[in-house]
Amino acid sequence: MLELTLYGTLGCHLCDAALAELAPLANTVSIRQVDIADSEALMARYQLRIPVLQRSDTGAELDWPFDLPQLMDWLADHLREEG
Repeated sequence: MLELTLYGTLGCHLCDAALAELAPLANTVSIRQVDIADSEALMARYQLRIPVLQRSDTGAELDWPFDLPQLMDWLADHLREEG
């Protein structure tokens, strides 16, 4: 199963919206949430971009805003492999 990392922070309503967009893919991907407030390096990198999704297989990142069709396109190669 492909792991996606969702970079965000507590109280981020956009991060909650991103999780809602990911819900239909729950059987296809696993989601690891990382709070950027726990790391100065992550804050410097993602502070103005959250929420951001990152693929574990390629390292590719997808910045908000995104919706389910965009997620499906971004994950198309993985979804084809899963059949």
